[in-house]
Formats: sequence, structure tokens, C-alpha cells
Amino acid sequence: MVSISLKDVSVNFPIYGAGAASFKKTLAASVTGGRFGKETGVAVVQALSGINLELRSGDRLGLIGHNGAGKSTLLRTLAGIYEPSAGEFVRQGTVASLIDPSLGMEADATGYENIMLRGLVMGLSKKQVDNLTPSIAEFSGLGDYLNMPVRTYSTGMMMRLAFSISTSVKADILLMDEWLSVGDAEFTEKAEQRMQEMVSGSGILILASHSPELIAKECNRVVRLEHGRLTEV
Repeated sequence: MVSISLKDVSVNFPIYGAGAASFKKTLAASVTGGRFGKETGVAVVQALSGINLELRSGDRLGLIGHNGAGKSTLLRTLAGIYEPSAGEFVRQGTVASLIDPSLGMEADATGYENIMLRGLVMGLSKKQVDNLTPSIAEFSGLGDYLNMPVRTYSTGMMMRLAFSISTSVKADILLMDEWLSVGDAEFTEKAEQRMQEMVSGSGILILASHSPELIAKECNRVVRLEHGRLTEV
């Protein structure tokens, strides 16, 4: 059974050496969107506070809020990148995270080597990555460029490879920070088709976006984050 449950979940980031008021003011304007506290002399950014959320199969959740409200932090918590500082988080089902498709890519490694590296970061075994590599290579359309270091790629080529790897595995739970744009006209049509297949095939979709039209199109529930706190819309 696919499900996500968060009960009074909070995420705090300790900031060491943050005693200066000027530093705090700078940090306050950063993307955390959290609140500041003091714990044993260490400044603490409270990025998420008291999050309660229950999701079941069929839920399509839209996350809205201003920049720094905590949307990306919540997505990373749901992906398992950040651990809650307090509260209870239970997740059932496999996860595909499209928060940062280029995560785990190494500039000096070849395209093929990056397929393996990124696959391992995604939690796949070496055998699973080996089995997926031919289809990833074919979908990317990069051909012999996959034998070259990624640092020689254009931005469009890099995005094609990252997208092809990140969307190669179907999952029960799909996490997205905005709708992916591969920035390559000839690749866009089949990329869009694959994205729609992933969304329709997932049990739960969580999409953070600034686009009301996209949220209305893809989601059946909407929640708003403000300064790390969640409210149902």
C-alpha cells in the first residue's frame, strides 16, 4: 500500500559560528525560509515546523508558497535526503525524486560512467543499472557522446542525460520541484510523453510549483507552505 505520513515533523539546520547579527540577517534572506532559534549557543534555522500530512494512493498534491517557504526542504525530507529533527515520518512505496536530476553527476566521468553513478545514487544495484543502461542510452539520443566526459557536453546534452537517467525507473511516489524542462526542442516531445507516463503511473505525486495552471492541471489537493508551516488550501 502506497502511503506517506508525517506527524508533527520539524527539520532544523544548526548554523555554527553564526553569532554575528549581520550574518543572521544575511541568512534570514536565504532560501531556507525558516525561523531562528538558539540551542546551546548554536544558531538554528527551523526550516520546517510541525508538518502534518497524510497521503494515500491516488493523491496528487500541489505544494505552493513563496521562494524560501520550505517547499524544497519538504520534498527533500520526503525523499529521505533530510531526516526530521522531530516528529514521525513513515513512507511506504518506492520513490523517484526529480528534485535535482543532475544529482550525482561527475563532470570528468563519461556519460556511461555517470549512468552508473547516478543509478547508484538513486538506490539501484549495479546489475539493475547495467540492465537499464541500453534503454537510457537510446532514450538520451547522445550516441557516441556517452563515451566522452560530461564536461564536454552542452547544457542541453547534460539535461538530456540527467533526464533519461532520472526517469528510467518507475516508482510508487513521484517527487517533483517544478515541471522538468530539458531545454532541447528535438527532445521535448518524447520527454513530455515520458513525464506524463511517470505521473499517471505513480501512486502519489507531490509537485512543488509557482504555476497555478500546472497545479490545477496535475493535482487534486493543494497545500501552502509559509515560513516552514503547512496549511491546507
